[in-house]
Amino acid sequence: MPLSPSAQKVQEALAALGFPHQVIEHEQTTRTSAEAAQVVGCEVGQIAKSLIFKGKQSGRAVLVIASGANRVDEKKLRDLLGEKVEKPDADFVRSRTGFVIGGVPPLGHVEPLITFIDEDLMRYDSIWAAAGTPNAVFPLTPDDLLKMTNGKVAVMKP
Repeated sequence: MPLSPSAQKVQEALAALGFPHQVIEHEQTTRTSAEAAQVVGCEVGQIAKSLIFKGKQSGRAVLVIASGANRVDEKKLRDLLGEKVEKPDADFVRSRTGFVIGGVPPLGHVEPLITFIDEDLMRYDSIWAAAGTPNAVFPLTPDDLLKMTNGKVAVMKP
């Protein structure tokens, strides 16, 4: 079955970077970490959820890839970034990433994003990330995530 356009965009971004990972679209939703973990059969902590924040002063988009088991401490993110952050609206997320909330992948965005990766993801052998739609995911390793995002690993939970 062919992938939807957004999921295909992620598949092409993976291929362009030389990654062999395959995007999988499911009938069930993988929008939340709990839903994704249930669908793919892994721990919630193995879900690499992509969250977009907005710098309050700069207006820049910031990607935090957090373990599905964790909340992001916005004060820690502020300290890492050097400015306060806020949660943006859906239009901001789509305009900066090219994807809808609930399907934002770690790569293939319309513009380069400052990226932070939750250190808790690094303890797993394999993880799963969103792939462009609320029903699409792909498996990868934490090392792959680092390579494809050039993200900085940091403590992100409170």
